[in-house]
Amino acid sequence: MSQQGPWDAIVVGGGHNGLVCAALLAKAGRKVLVLERRHVVGGAAVTEEIYPGFKYTVCSYVVSLLRPWIWRELELARFGLELLPLECSFTPHLEGSGLCRWPDPDLTRQEIARFSATDAERYPEFGRTMGRLARFARHFIDAQAPDPASIWPRDLAQLASLGQAALELGDADLEIQRKLTLMSAADLLDEWFESDALKAPMSCSGIIGTFLGVRSPGTAYVLLHHYMGEIDGASRAWGFARGGNGAVSEAIAASARHHGVVIRTEAPVAKIKMSGNQATGVVLESGEEITARAVVSGLDPRATFLRLLGEQHLPPEFAKRIQRYKFRGSSGKVNLALDRLPDFTSRPGIGPHLRGDIAIAPSIDYLERAYDEAKDGRFSSRPYLNVVIPSLLDPTMAPEGKHVMSIFVQYAPYELADGPQSWPQHREAFGDAVVDTLAEYAPGLKEAILHRQVLSPWDLEQEFGLTEGNIFHGELTLDQILFQRPAPAAARYKTPVRGLWLCGSGAHPGGGVMGAPGGLCAKTMLQQAGV
Repeated sequence: MSQQGPWDAIVVGGGHNGLVCAALLAKAGRKVLVLERRHVVGGAAVTEEIYPGFKYTVCSYVVSLLRPWIWRELELARFGLELLPLECSFTPHLEGSGLCRWPDPDLTRQEIARFSATDAERYPEFGRTMGRLARFARHFIDAQAPDPASIWPRDLAQLASLGQAALELGDADLEIQRKLTLMSAADLLDEWFESDALKAPMSCSGIIGTFLGVRSPGTAYVLLHHYMGEIDGASRAWGFARGGNGAVSEAIAASARHHGVVIRTEAPVAKIKMSGNQATGVVLESGEEITARAVVSGLDPRATFLRLLGEQHLPPEFAKRIQRYKFRGSSGKVNLALDRLPDFTSRPGIGPHLRGDIAIAPSIDYLERAYDEAKDGRFSSRPYLNVVIPSLLDPTMAPEGKHVMSIFVQYAPYELADGPQSWPQHREAFGDAVVDTLAEYAPGLKEAILHRQVLSPWDLEQEFGLTEGNIFHGELTLDQILFQRPAPAAARYKTPVRGLWLCGSGAHPGGGVMGAPGGLCAKTMLQQAGV
């Protein structure tokens, strides 16, 4: 296929969603160009060798939500993608042996029973219940957002299908589904379990990507969002991509190129070209102009509509909705190069407990205290940490005998008390707080550190284009999901501007390395005449 236009579609942003959208359009015979600002594709799903020999999964670091239909349609295994299941979820404690949840249900039951025999018996039922609700929720995440105001036959049929699926859940599950939309993650778990040692790490899935605490209403839904994953047909399975999360993006990019997509890196877009109310292409920062029949943005809604397009091209009410759309980044990342593995006092030695994720979440009160500090415009002095050691699963990530450690951090508010621009002055102190916290559980960690990379929400915005550092392109709160994401007039990927589409995580069904916004955007475009 020719390397030149005219193009059927230009995709702005080479994140994984943009690449999925481009690949599916090209597979259907469309001529597609992807423009990526950075030197590497993937957006926040990248692997980079920051220090010689050490490969960091710089931002996102685990895989679970990647939709199976995208995996199949783009033949990602053929293009080199391999997922390695994480082997456990380990919560170390300062006293005692902590808690490990294993793939083996009997081992997990024994672990939980040390804290509560009742919880040990109820844990499998909770998993089954959340699994049923997650399967119901897949009716939403693998299709366009339902439009409750539409009278079109296709939309009415979708609503009827969803109603039938809801009825099949049964009264008990429907009641839990209702609670998920209203309750906090901690309150929901209180109805099931009694042990803080179990509830605390389980509640953390409810705060990822939100500026909310585990006791904040609405976080129960975010918890469900993270139960929707599957690897090799196993529900609620988290895995690590061999080669890091950049391998996910590279496999999608390889599939896209196979189908004829042209990908240009170091090609930042300055603005979207307009003719009347029609998007006709883009202008690069270099001044180069490129025309296309459609422009698809993989950027977040604010960057797309207010920065690249401009409020003057938007309907006034829509512009106000985008201005009110909440980001409120609350996460940071610390990546370490180590000359040896950490040794946790609660479980000494190098064992299988290190081959999964490690959560510093000893209690609900601990997590709430971390949130309280963030509400005051400070990064948490004792934050929630989720740690993975990629080099244990994939030795190619570090030199022989060395290791890399990925640390996701909550809370690191974008809006510090003295403003987000002050983050460069606070960055290293934030990194120190993260390392100090982890070192309480793994003494000797500090002496093992060879290199350290610290990313605040401000850094995520500056380097990766994530507005306010929000990893989901906008919070997953109840007023910003389904047909309200990012606003009713753009909830189905097509925007109020003719020829302009939205395919990033700010579109339905939201964030995570799932590819669904990009894939569903492409499918919607292919259903429209003239695309």
